[in-house]
Amino acid sequence: QVQLVESGGGSVQAGGSLRLSCAASGYSYSSGCMAWFRQAPGKEREGVASIHYGGGYSWYTDSVKGRFTISRDNGKNTLYLQMNSLKPEDTAMYYCAASTYPYRYCIRRSDVDVWGQGTQVTVSS
Repeated sequence: QVQLVESGGGSVQAGGSLRLSCAASGYSYSSGCMAWFRQAPGKEREGVASIHYGGGYSWYTDSVKGRFTISRDNGKNTLYLQMNSLKPEDTAMYYCAASTYPYRYCIRRSDVDVWGQGTQVTVSS
């Protein structure tokens, strides 16, 4: 059974940091992209960051550039999102996602076909 399990969410004050992790089991995502999405209350789920298996292709949405870093440890089948200088507008449920297709980028919801259950990130001002 393919599973993505996120961890590392929590509550922090503005300016703080969190590191999200996503452990993949049941499948080796050795050809495609993995990504983090987020969904705030009343808003659409949006792509935050994406990275290819080889690490050579990464993408960030404009609002997190320079603050968030996506990485993956293929040996551990684990995806990470280091979030620094957090802002209240970063508050959302964060989802790990993966594509079983050999895409370089996972930017849109249609690019991915496996989702985690989500982890909540709350940033207070």
